[in-house]
Amino acid sequence: MKPKKWCLPCGLWLTISCATCVQAQSFQFTAVQRLTNQEMALTLSAPPGRAYRIESAANLSAWNGLFTFPTNTTASLAHTDSAAPFLDTRYYRALQLTEARVVAGDHLLTTNGDAMIQPRNHATFVMLWDGKMIYNDPTPAASYTGLPKADLVLVSHSHNDHFSTTTIDAVRRPDAVIVAPQTVYSLLTPAQKAIAVVLGYGQSTNVLGLTVEAVYAYNSYHAPLGFGNGYVVTLGARRIYISGDTSDAPEIRAITNIDVAFLCMNQPYTLTVPEATNLVCAIGPQVVYPYHYRDSSGSTATAAVFKQWLGTAPGIEVRLRKWY
Repeated sequence: MKPKKWCLPCGLWLTISCATCVQAQSFQFTAVQRLTNQEMALTLSAPPGRAYRIESAANLSAWNGLFTFPTNTTASLAHTDSAAPFLDTRYYRALQLTEARVVAGDHLLTTNGDAMIQPRNHATFVMLWDGKMIYNDPTPAASYTGLPKADLVLVSHSHNDHFSTTTIDAVRRPDAVIVAPQTVYSLLTPAQKAIAVVLGYGQSTNVLGLTVEAVYAYNSYHAPLGFGNGYVVTLGARRIYISGDTSDAPEIRAITNIDVAFLCMNQPYTLTVPEATNLVCAIGPQVVYPYHYRDSSGSTATAAVFKQWLGTAPGIEVRLRKWY
């Protein structure tokens, strides 16, 4: 059966691919809506108990993963394509996956396959690349149900919303590598110290086929210098900046060639909305994830305000994801 296509406004197309369907009509896009900010809201009707992936393309010969849903328990799946405002032409298709277990999340195309990016909670997220699981700042507040164990654990600093020796042991493989600043290393268990790499600002390590560089992360709440790290992770020729807890420091503005940035912005402890806006314009990532944005009052409104302030003028895609 040939895929179905519908013409959408402004050069966007929708395609349903049934190449991996058990039944050709078992799932379909039921709603496709252009939002006022020109993003595309996609709703997929799909039988429960399966995992699905939405793919996108600028032409019909080169499809790339956009978002993978976990094995679903409901009949309706939704995703917003926040890259749509920056593209003249966009095609979509949906695929039913046959794998028993998948790591869901956003796709990032690299020179060695897709990296999967999945938020978990606050400062905690995971990435899967080249068969390796990377955990950033795992803490008890996050759930890790269904995830493979960590091959690499990144720890930015020792505050308890970023660091837990018990959680590190719960999520890691026995031979996992831990990367941390000296202040965190001093708090690790003896078994964890045996597999840890200490990095200071400007230092890097090659591990598991990727590179991790420690970069500046500091402010009056995270001092003195060296208390915590930000990181630039390079995998498959993609550079991913993870801010940790920091202010708009001049050393960070000197970072270049960033593809994806994770920016903390809970107030008053990290970046304010103006600081985050100025910083992201300075380093110019293609994609930015606001994270760590629940403030001292419990509000989580900062991320949406940041996206509104930044707008689309810089050509930077802002991905608002479920962190809380």
